[in-house]
Amino acid sequence: MIYEFTVGTEYDGKKLSSFLHSSAMMSSSLIRSVKFTEDGLLIDGEKAQTDALLCRGQTVTITVPQSTNLLTPSSITVPIVYENESALVYDKPAGIATHPTLNYPYDTLANVYAARISETGENDVFRPVNRLDKNTSGLVLAAKDRYAAPLLAKSARKQYYAITEGIVPDDNGRIDAPIARASESIIQRIVTADGAPSVTEYEVLERFEKHTLVLVKPCTGRTHQIRVHFAHLGFPLAGDTLYGGSDQYIDRTALHCAIVHFKDPITGRMIKVQSALPEDMKGFLDTLYELNK
Repeated sequence: MIYEFTVGTEYDGKKLSSFLHSSAMMSSSLIRSVKFTEDGLLIDGEKAQTDALLCRGQTVTITVPQSTNLLTPSSITVPIVYENESALVYDKPAGIATHPTLNYPYDTLANVYAARISETGENDVFRPVNRLDKNTSGLVLAAKDRYAAPLLAKSARKQYYAITEGIVPDDNGRIDAPIARASESIIQRIVTADGAPSVTEYEVLERFEKHTLVLVKPCTGRTHQIRVHFAHLGFPLAGDTLYGGSDQYIDRTALHCAIVHFKDPITGRMIKVQSALPEDMKGFLDTLYELNK
């Protein structure tokens, strides 16, 4: 991917390295990688070193090197609901893992991405900004290169719809509870004082006789965060049998990433992408409305 920047007045007479760090917001490792790429750094079309002095109005061109994608392409189709030069957003159905694991080595979203780039002629690794659990559905934002990935991760904000067991009493809430891996499990997480800081905000949308529909806004991105936090409150997500939920009405975790906001790394424009509630969660809500009559 090639990015172009115009040198502003504040960088007149400053070194290119300063501009790359502060204005282009590039990490030191990425600058080193670009520096040793053929025509990786150009000033007004001429090859440049990082100690070159800049003038206002010059054009700095950066060519970000690609990494080799070695994953097996998958024949599974997952819709892309948004795409531009530096990012794309998949609408992942439940039942597909985001990355290959020991239990799910193939047909993950990363393998779907490998199939896509084999068709388009691109060649880079899958860089998801947010990772959804296998049985969580919804939007997965991915960066197309090393430059876009940290910028998208910094700006991205996600919102989820979740259906909990029990009646959540507060209309709005903030769950501030550290999370760590349970000592006896490589999968399960718990709330514990020595865990990583984890914060989840939520808004109750509707209460039923024995369930609650909530809009959830994770402020941090810990593994299983939403699931663990609501189970910790005593309201596990429906279908989430790992954390105490019942699969009576839905056979997977009732959690859907419905909205993603992020800033375009090229234009700086804020982008909002939305995903409709999947059929199984809509059917579950229909059942709850019938039971609530």
